[in-house]
Amino acid sequence: METASPERAFVLGLDGVPWDLIRRWTGEGKLPNFARLLEEGAAGPLTSTTPDATPLAWPTIATGVWPDKHGLYGFQHLEKGYTHRMNTSADVRRPELWDIISPAVVGNVPMTYPASDIDGSLVTGMMTPEMDDGFTHPPELADEIKDTISDYRIGLSWDEYRDRPDEFREELSKLLDTRRTLMRRLMEEDWRLFFFVYTAPDRLQHLIWEDDVLLEHYRELDAILGEVMEYLESRDAVLFVVSDHGFGPISRFVFLNTLLERENLLMRKSGDGTRGTLAKVGLTKDRIEGLISRLGINEKTLIEHLPRQLVDSVAGHVPGDHNLYDVDFSETVAFAHGSGNVYVNDTMRFDPGVVSPSDVPALKEDLRSLFEGLTDPETDEEALNVYDGDELFPTDPYSPDLVVKGDEEYETAVSLTRSVFSDSGSKVASHRPEGIFFAWGASVEAESTPTDATVADVAPTLLHSLDEAVPSDADGRVLKEIFHSRSKPGRRAVSQRDYGDSESSDAVEADFDDVEDRLRGLGYME
Repeated sequence: METASPERAFVLGLDGVPWDLIRRWTGEGKLPNFARLLEEGAAGPLTSTTPDATPLAWPTIATGVWPDKHGLYGFQHLEKGYTHRMNTSADVRRPELWDIISPAVVGNVPMTYPASDIDGSLVTGMMTPEMDDGFTHPPELADEIKDTISDYRIGLSWDEYRDRPDEFREELSKLLDTRRTLMRRLMEEDWRLFFFVYTAPDRLQHLIWEDDVLLEHYRELDAILGEVMEYLESRDAVLFVVSDHGFGPISRFVFLNTLLERENLLMRKSGDGTRGTLAKVGLTKDRIEGLISRLGINEKTLIEHLPRQLVDSVAGHVPGDHNLYDVDFSETVAFAHGSGNVYVNDTMRFDPGVVSPSDVPALKEDLRSLFEGLTDPETDEEALNVYDGDELFPTDPYSPDLVVKGDEEYETAVSLTRSVFSDSGSKVASHRPEGIFFAWGASVEAESTPTDATVADVAPTLLHSLDEAVPSDADGRVLKEIFHSRSKPGRRAVSQRDYGDSESSDAVEADFDDVEDRLRGLGYME
């Protein structure tokens, strides 16, 4: 007898959880609820985006398309004039699951600020500057959260706890508790789609990579999973548990722009004029930040009261090690930005640019050889892996030309430094491509394994499980192998429809200073 499609879908997102840790600890009997998912549902690794980064992967999970279609290549959008701004939900170009399925409840998903006007409730997550305008939909939900979850926080800055790891763990545990309280509150809503993300594991793992500490945290995640499974058992729902990427230890940074400078492909701004005068008297960006801080003035206050164009102009004249403000682009052939995205400074993409578009292919090959041939002078190991942007992002002519990732325990960075290599310091672990995928429900085949699952497959599979059409331009596929043959999702053909682009909205005007501090504390920004 054929079982019907479930009425609801619940997505439990666990940012940065790797497949190898879950597999090991379930095998050792330390995570009973994850073990139950393995026994009763579908389970396997989930391949992330390239680069394997939060701002690319969560929108891909939510849309079913790769970054060249949804439009996000990092936390910041690189602009034609070599400046950048924070990416927001307004920059996601394809409809997300909560735009398709209603009513929907969405909680703490990265890159959802400002909250969209959806049929349901939405509480924004990572990249939210403050718990004010744009934090929730409907807007009055923000006041309720402030009143009933008084210690709710959007995120933590590692810089506050750099020398106090035990205190950081305590604060992170409190953060996890308030997230769980919010999830319980949102569980009271009517929903057909419930999409909630816990980002705490990513935060912890960047800064502490010790088995006993991680296992303690994963036991908390396992308890949350158990609560969700109990909640769903009487609600005719299918559960998806996914992570945006995996994790692993790192020990060395590789500074891509410093390498490009060494090879005369990137030029720092000269010490002439204003910059030279300021440098001679020791006025660098770091020193000026210290001076204004001692006067009781912070960057946030300055940015609030000064036009952005003026801030960019001042930043460009004060010497420092910034990967945009301290580069002379009139003499630069190529540069790196964000999570290892490398751009040829061509005249079609940038203003003014120095490289003819016809010369880009040959230059890309030279850059690939440069990065692939780089070895660590301390170990003689090759440090980098290189990916062609045209192959990763074929539909977008303005995508990165190359994506450069660190191999094994190497992590790429983009600051202008004195040395190409350095120790990773307080950042002890970072992203890996292999996250987790679980599915559980009446239509899911017990002990099944998805084949070569990627983050782009989550949205099509979820839509198909609810008897909904898959976007006709989806890059992912429906993982039909996880549904048992007697279920409607397992038997029926995949249907498609054109959902169009997401509704365009105006650029977001908000103070992202606190967001940038949190990203710097985690090593996401320099």
